[in-house]
Amino acid sequence: MWAPAFFTLGNRTRALRGFPVFPRVAPGPGRARRPAPLRAAPSRPGSRPPRGGGRPGDNTESVQPCAMAVSPEGIPAPPVDTPPPPPEAHTLEPGSDSGAGRLSFCTKVCYGIGGVPNQVASSAIAFYLQLFLLDVAQIPAAQVSLVLFGGKVSGAAADPLAGFFINRSRRTGSGRLMPWVLGCTPFIALASFFLWFLPPFTSLRGLWYTALYCLFQALATFFQVPYTALTMLLTPSPRERDSATVYRMTLEMAGTLMGATVHGLIVSGAHGSHRCKETALPGQVAISPNATRLYSIAATVVAVTYPVCSSLLCLGVKERPDASARASGQGLSFLAGLRLTVRHPPYLKLVISFLFISAAVQVEQCYLVLFCAHASRLHDHVQSLVITILVSAVLSTPMWEWVLQRFGKRMSAFGIFGMVPFAILLAAVPTAPVAYVVAFVSGVSIAVSLLLPWSMLPDVVDEFQLQHQHGPGLETIFYSSYVFFTKLSGAGALGISTLSLDFAGYKPGACKQAEQVVVTLKVLIGAMPTCMILIGLCILLVGPTPKVPRRNSSRSLGRRTSYSLA
Repeated sequence: MWAPAFFTLGNRTRALRGFPVFPRVAPGPGRARRPAPLRAAPSRPGSRPPRGGGRPGDNTESVQPCAMAVSPEGIPAPPVDTPPPPPEAHTLEPGSDSGAGRLSFCTKVCYGIGGVPNQVASSAIAFYLQLFLLDVAQIPAAQVSLVLFGGKVSGAAADPLAGFFINRSRRTGSGRLMPWVLGCTPFIALASFFLWFLPPFTSLRGLWYTALYCLFQALATFFQVPYTALTMLLTPSPRERDSATVYRMTLEMAGTLMGATVHGLIVSGAHGSHRCKETALPGQVAISPNATRLYSIAATVVAVTYPVCSSLLCLGVKERPDASARASGQGLSFLAGLRLTVRHPPYLKLVISFLFISAAVQVEQCYLVLFCAHASRLHDHVQSLVITILVSAVLSTPMWEWVLQRFGKRMSAFGIFGMVPFAILLAAVPTAPVAYVVAFVSGVSIAVSLLLPWSMLPDVVDEFQLQHQHGPGLETIFYSSYVFFTKLSGAGALGISTLSLDFAGYKPGACKQAEQVVVTLKVLIGAMPTCMILIGLCILLVGPTPKVPRRNSSRSLGRRTSYSLA
């Protein structure tokens, strides 16, 4: 009886020549089992007897990949199958640059296109919704504050719900995340259109726009959360994920530019200095039918981008299944995972710092148009200033990606500080040359403020997974909870700031506002964003920043499990 050994390709040759053959035997649990007796193969005339005292012809005739073990009593045990090796495509080390984890240019572009429609709609809302509600729909400022606050809170509340339902969803033929994106597309397109529709009644317009904005924000959340979490399932390579994030952010910046530009060019006829010159009364101006028609056309253009871009995303991006999800079993529940994520110090620092920074950016975007229309003589420069901000943001995104790779993410955070002195300068000297310089620098700072958190968040997920070694399903929790907190901070900032306009005496639809309103707009455009940016940067730059896990530290996990959703 021969000692157990691994089966090799040389066994066939050894059997033909009369030498012993070594079968492949899978060891049982606890101790190795003896192999079954081997049948003798017919020996050729004149062949030598095998070594070890065996008789001629005791060689194995054929050996199967699965061997049958024998118990000590001589009773054959059931065959033991050796599990197949895991697929090579999912065993990449974090930080490795294997060719199996590389993404093609077409995949990155199609992935970035998927985020364009939400950015087109969000850009139009950020720059023009407040102006539309105050001067076209002529809703009181207190009700506008309720609309903005309720919509942001609705979107924030939908984030953990989206993470919960996506976390419990099963994988389909198109993946686990892609069906959510495609299912939300027709409904969010309709909601974005009716958000700019002027209803015939006047008494309940505040309630109408509150309900529609809440619906739009909730649907946008169920669209955006699986789309952003898809980054973790594109490839296991952190470098390729960062590259895909850059493509996504660049195309989302382009979508932001397209939304503000196209929407602004269409509705520019509804605003401007000529609107007040056409009336002899300095007070409230009647609603123009031309303004409602222009906003309806702009809403149609924005709504069409959803089905077009979602189709390109589905055709060009394939969600990779994670084999480690089957090996590791069911992950943590949503509530248990949420409790773990909010206790992770790097994640807490990232979230708290960008609570202030993202709120500052939202306030800057929201009140720029109102500031130019009512606190300065920049009525005719509104569209040009918005385009300057967005063009500089789009063009500076590749530069910030180079800075991230060359100098690190901590050094890139100092680029957000560039917005601070220029925001104060615009509030103090509201002239056209100063406004264009401030718009260009603000666009550069906004680009890094949007790119940095989405580049740091995958590193936080990697670090958390290496420390805790939990099963799959935590990526959606990280992404949804981060968006939840940032939206909640934006809701508070926009709600309180719009309510301050009502306290200052803002008159909807009026051509000239009171001096208290002008001072309030200067504070909202200068002092308020400055304070929030400084607080956020101080929190972000204190202590170590999360780093990409090294190859040697990631081996303790055995196989990669942080890229799957349970």
